[in-house]
Amino acid sequence: MAAAIVAVNGEVLCMQRGIGKSPSTSMKWEFPGGKVEKGETPQQTIVRELMEEMDYEVVPLHRLAKVYYEYPDFTITLDAWLCKASTQHFNMKEHIAYRWLKPQDVASLDFAAADSNIIEKIKDITFLPNDFE
Repeated sequence: MAAAIVAVNGEVLCMQRGIGKSPSTSMKWEFPGGKVEKGETPQQTIVRELMEEMDYEVVPLHRLAKVYYEYPDFTITLDAWLCKASTQHFNMKEHIAYRWLKPQDVASLDFAAADSNIIEKIKDITFLPNDFE
């Protein structure tokens, strides 16, 4: 799995999942992304998934963290990439809610356990992608 840590205007995008098959992740917050398809890099997955699920164009910059986590009903390796985008506007198709938060406020949401392991890395970000523009 690949996850996008999208930062725009000093804020990070957080998405809320709907009710799903797994009680471990249902209604939890997460960073957008999805399953890496055969022959795809994590960066390609992020670009594809965010376009499919959100009509949202992002540019992966660098890996922020790689997390392995064992839920009671499945195991996940989550490859998280810091990404930039030109706007905070997108078309929400798969999730039920979203929030743009300052990095220090991201931990206030009830994240899925694998994603919550990335939050500490977000707090450590000393610059956000806007600094490149």
